[in-house]
Amino acid sequence: MLETVLGYLGLGLVLALAGIGSSIGTSTAGNAAEGGLKKRPEASGNFMVLSALPATQGIYGFVAFFMLLNKMRAGELSGLIVFGVGLCVGLACMISAIRQGQVCANGIVGVSQGHDVFTNTLIYAALPEFYAILGLVGALMV
Repeated sequence: MLETVLGYLGLGLVLALAGIGSSIGTSTAGNAAEGGLKKRPEASGNFMVLSALPATQGIYGFVAFFMLLNKMRAGELSGLIVFGVGLCVGLACMISAIRQGQVCANGIVGVSQGHDVFTNTLIYAALPEFYAILGLVGALMV
């Protein structure tokens, strides 16, 4: 019974932590975009792309949730394993999304100041995302 509860807690953690990180990351970049629109409204497309990037970690958490749920229900994974994997992947996604949002916010400020940094910001923003992807891949391998 306790093992099942821990398993469902792990499922909740992977979903919640990834979602929390994505909401913080997208709102951080979105706040910068709101300020940037006052200076360069013509760059709104670039701002929107950079603001949306941290949302992907929430998607990774959602994918890990369903994958782990199916494996737990099928009896392939114990609840304790699902708890551990869910916690680790959730934390990786959360921290990655928050930090990616900060990178994107800085890029948005740079673009709003007239600097040609959009492409470089996309590249720099992909680096923290890599660790969320590694977390998801690790969960797939369990």
